[in-house]
Amino acid sequence: MKARILHIISTMDPKAGGVSQAVKTMVKGLTFHNISSVIVSLDDAEIRKDYVGFDLIPIGKGATSWNYHSKLISWLKDNITAYENVIVHGLWQFQCYAILKSMPAASGTKIYVMPHGMLDPYFQKSAGRKLKAIRNQLIWSLIENRLINKAEGLLFTCETEKVLAHETFSGYKPRKELVVGLGVEKDVEENASMADEFREAFPQIRSKGYLLFISRIHPKKGLDLLVSAYLKLKKSMAHLPQLIIAGPGLESTFGQEIQALVNESSDIIFTGMLTGRFKWGAFHGCGAFVLPSHQENFGIAVVEALSCQRPVLISNQVNIWREIELEGGGLVAEDSIEGVTALLSKWVALDEVNKREMGRNAEKTFHKYFTVGIAAKRLKEALNYD
Repeated sequence: MKARILHIISTMDPKAGGVSQAVKTMVKGLTFHNISSVIVSLDDAEIRKDYVGFDLIPIGKGATSWNYHSKLISWLKDNITAYENVIVHGLWQFQCYAILKSMPAASGTKIYVMPHGMLDPYFQKSAGRKLKAIRNQLIWSLIENRLINKAEGLLFTCETEKVLAHETFSGYKPRKELVVGLGVEKDVEENASMADEFREAFPQIRSKGYLLFISRIHPKKGLDLLVSAYLKLKKSMAHLPQLIIAGPGLESTFGQEIQALVNESSDIIFTGMLTGRFKWGAFHGCGAFVLPSHQENFGIAVVEALSCQRPVLISNQVNIWREIELEGGGLVAEDSIEGVTALLSKWVALDEVNKREMGRNAEKTFHKYFTVGIAAKRLKEALNYD
C-alpha cells in the first residue's frame, strides 16, 4: 500500500507524553480507510522495538532540549514530495524549523500542523514557566508563526483547543482551523482477568473500587492537589477507597515531593508506569479515574477510562470536560484544593446504583465522541480524501 501521509514528531517515546500515543492510534485508524502512513521521529533506532508493524523512520536522537538534528532537513528535502499530506505533530522543537526550511521543496504536498494543545495560553501564563514562556515567545516570532500561517491548516483535537489557540500569541492567522478529534483504542481483552493480574502484582491494594490516577508525575497534572485533598478527606472518611498513582516521573524533584507528601501512607500506592495488561487491569479494577489537571489538551488516559466503563473525576481544565459532563460520564470541578476535595466527596457520596449508571454513561460518551473510527473519518475528510 502506497505511503500517503508523513507524520513528523519530535519523539515517539511513550514516556514523553500523549502525543506519541495519539500518533500511534491515528496511524492505525487511517489504515482502515486504506490510507497508509510513515512516521519520522528524532529518536535512536532502538525506538522501533516499541512500534513493530509501523513504518517508523528514526532519524537519530536530537541534541539539546530543542532536539536539533541536521539530518532531518536533508531527509525532508529529499523525500517530502513522495507524500500527498504531511502532518507536523507538536510545536516548539526542531521538527517545526525543519519542515519550514523544507517547504520550498514540497511542491504538490500539503502541510498541516497539529499542535496537540501546545498553543494553550496556560503554557505562557503559568507561574512556573516564566523562562519557557520567554523562550516560546522568541521561537514563535522566529519560526512557529511563520509555519502556522504558511501551512495548509491546523488540526485540533477538540473545539476548546481551537478556541484557546486564539488567546496566546499575536499574529496567529492560520489558513484553516479543522477540528478532527482524537480516537483511543478500546481494550477488548477479558477485563476481569486483567484486573486480577494487576491486583496480584500489587498485593498492597486492598480496596475494591479504588481511585486511579494514570499520567506523568508532573506539576501540570494537579497531583499535589489530589494527594492533599485525599489525605484531608481520609481523616474524616475511613471508608475512602485507596488511591493508586501510576505513571513515570517518580524520580523527578516533583515526584519526590509527592512521595514525601504521602509520607508512607498505606492508602496511597505508587506503581510506576503501567503498560499493557497491567495498565488495562488497573482501569478495569478501579471505581473511578481521577485527573485534576491544570491543563490537559485531550487526556488520552481519561478516554481510556471511559472506554472501560469507568467514571472520570476531572478538572474543568481537561479540554473534553464539556462532552463528559453533558453525557453524564463523570464529575467535573475546578483545579483547586477546594474543587478536588469536592470532587472526591461527591464521588464517595454517590450510591452504587448512581455509580454504575455513571459508568454506563462513560462508555456511551466514549462511543459517541472518542473512538478511533470516528477520529479517523474526521481526519480523512479534513485532508480531502475520497
